[in-house]
Amino acid sequence: MRRKASAMLRRPLVLTALAVGLLLSSCAGPGPGLTGNDTGGIISWSPASRALAAEMAEAHCARYGKAARITSVQAEYGGYIGFACRYDRRLAR
Repeated sequence: MRRKASAMLRRPLVLTALAVGLLLSSCAGPGPGLTGNDTGGIISWSPASRALAAEMAEAHCARYGKAARITSVQAEYGGYIGFACRYDRRLAR
């Protein structure tokens, strides 16, 4: 009888822990560096990444056969450099 009672008490605890883990995992945002897909992305801003942002964006978009275009810059710590990946008609020939 004791085992059944302790198992019944453990089950809600395990389910609660799983639910909290799922909720916290959805809070994960973009990581350091570059985050993006075939339509574009963001690069976390820093003085070092500012100088390399165009090259990083071009290398990322080139994987999809596209050219990069910087669309926005939030020049402060915690800010991002946004870019879009677009088909370059000059490369399509």
